[in-house]
Parts: sequence; structure tokens; C-alpha cells
Amino acid sequence: MLSVILCTYNRERYVYNVLRSIAAGSYRDYEIVLVDNNSSDNTRGECERFGADHPEVALRYCFEPQQGLSHARNRGIVESQGEVLVYVDDDALVNPEYLQTYADFFNRNKEAVAAGGPITPRYDGCEEPGWMSHYTRQLVTGELNLGTHEREFPKGTFPGGGNAAYRKSVFDTVGLFNTELGRKGNSLIGAEEKDLFDKMTSRGMRFYYLPTAILYHLIPPKKLTQDYFDRLTYGIGVSERYRTKQIGPGKYLGRLCHEAVKWGGTLVLWTGFALRGQFNKGNKLIAFRKNVTRGLIKGK
Repeated sequence: MLSVILCTYNRERYVYNVLRSIAAGSYRDYEIVLVDNNSSDNTRGECERFGADHPEVALRYCFEPQQGLSHARNRGIVESQGEVLVYVDDDALVNPEYLQTYADFFNRNKEAVAAGGPITPRYDGCEEPGWMSHYTRQLVTGELNLGTHEREFPKGTFPGGGNAAYRKSVFDTVGLFNTELGRKGNSLIGAEEKDLFDKMTSRGMRFYYLPTAILYHLIPPKKLTQDYFDRLTYGIGVSERYRTKQIGPGKYLGRLCHEAVKWGGTLVLWTGFALRGQFNKGNKLIAFRKNVTRGLIKGK
């Protein structure tokens, strides 16, 4: 059985539709564990509406008062009953083949412990801005596409947190999500998935890209504002500071050196955009790198 874990915070606008998209598939051997992370809106009412409309779905609503996405994700692990846990973002939709893809994959590949699929942005009430490039799209929308063939994730890459599945036994081996990392309320700290997959990689665990487990990430206008962009990119730097310092001073120093390398790559990309007259795209990459570096050095 699969346990679909949906962690949500103040997403009354989206939560019913993501639940409905999960239920629309043909696969039936699953439960949904919905973890409400201290929402103050009508999230619970929308979950109850879905439960009334779809009594055939095994839906369990859990209220997690400890604020933070990692706390919510860990609560989902404790509450789930399936062998495979599938995390789905609360502001998304999934394709009809979604759960069947994960079930078939884990049944066929007993050595695989985790997998993830494409993340495709869909703009909700807005259009993609002119400053968006391939690089900033990955950052802002979580876009992920490794092609049309099933494969292992390349070295240094891993599934997006909002479209990832794990054997439950993974968490017995590497531990739960780090509650010092991950978003808390309106904070945009992250890196809890990177922390987890780094631990898995160090133990030789293998995880795979599944092209037919597709998640459509809904992007509202507020995620395209300058304020959101600055807070998101600064939060990346702060997250990396926390994550690497927890490992040790050498890891943090190595991350600082890697940041210098990233600056070199950013300047090369800026030059390429400038030569094509796309200064808005190049300047956005400079702002991205600048904010990450500030967060990495200064922290909160």
C-alpha cells in the first residue's frame, strides 16, 4: 500500500483540488495522510468537504501544531501505514497515472529506496515574467524535467520535495527530516530534502527519476514578486549555512568555496544573456547569486 502524505499550511484555495487529482487516478491501494500544519484558514473544512465527496478514499486528517514543514513531514511518517510514502505538494495537481507509476516502480525495483518525477509549473492567474530563464524557473517554480526515460538521478541531483516517494524503511536508516531546516510559516528556509538525500547518498542508496509521475505546480502572482524572490534566494543561503555548519566547519568552508565557483558560472551566464540583449534575465541571476551569498555569510 502507498501512503500519500500531503502537508499543508493555509492552502484552502488549493487543497481540495490536489486531493481530487489524487483520487482521479485508477490506482486504489493507497491512503492519504493529510497533515495540517497549524493552518488558520478553512483548510480543515476543505478536507472535510473532500472526504464527504469521496468516501471511497481512505483520508486521515492530522493536526500538527509544531510549526514547520519538517515537523509536518515527520508527523506524516509516523501516521502513515504504507510501505512506500509519497509526498505531494499542497499547491499542485498530479496526472492520472501518478500513483500507479510509483506502485509499479517500487514493485519492480526492490533495491530502489526513493524516486521522484517531473515538476511542471502552471501559472495561476498570471503569466511567466520576462525575467524568467531556465535557471530562475527551477528556483521559483521547482521545475524538474530529466527527459522521457526512467533513470537514476544524476550525481548531485535528487527529487523535488513536493514530488518524491520513499520506502518507509529509509527513515529508520537515515533518520527523519531535520526540523532545523525547512519552511516554517512564512519563512522560506529550505534544504531539508537536500540534507536527507545527502545522507542517503553517503550510504549508497539509489533513487530514480520516473517520467510518468508528473506533478503540476501552481504558481500564483505573489511568487513572481521581487519581495518573494529576494526572500526565497536569501533563504537558500541561510539554509545552506545551517545545513553545512551542522555537519562541521570544513563543510561550511567548502560550501563557501563552492559559492565562489558558482559566482564564476553566474557571470558567464550573465555575459551570454547580455550578448543576446536579455539583460533582465541576466540581472535576475546576479540578484539570485547575491542574495544566496549574503544568506550564506550572514545567516538570519
